[in-house]
Amino acid sequence: MNKIVTLEAADIAVVLQMLPHRYPFLMVDRVIDIRGDEHGIGIKNVTINEPQFQGHFPGNPVFPGVLMIEGMAQTAGVLCIAATGARPASVFFLTINKAKFRKPVRPGDTVEYHMNRITRRKSMWWYRGEAKVAGQIVAEAEVGAMLSDA
Repeated sequence: MNKIVTLEAADIAVVLQMLPHRYPFLMVDRVIDIRGDEHGIGIKNVTINEPQFQGHFPGNPVFPGVLMIEGMAQTAGVLCIAATGARPASVFFLTINKAKFRKPVRPGDTVEYHMNRITRRKSMWWYRGEAKVAGQIVAEAEVGAMLSDA
């Protein structure tokens, strides 16, 4: 699991090959600027057609912060898989630490998940992430991910 592949970006087709998530739980549309498992930027285009806006909040839609954290973790998962070259059965979300939500995200916004590796141990990675809209931080957290063949 130490193989580093040279993947510079992952469009939606590549993301769908790497992650087991599907609509409505896929929170990253593509990953750009991949530098091994050290750094990457995931992109999520937020649209009014997404099911969470039926209840969060009708008449004043706000993208749920927990889904931004999930998008950070999914971006980290793509980086882990790209670095190992493995196609695991699952990518598990291990931890959330130091999560903060700064500004609301609304339909029409494009969220960038900037992920930087903190550390790695065997098949587990920890990342520091910032979610940005138009260059402003809207959320941040530290997340952990694990690859599993089971």
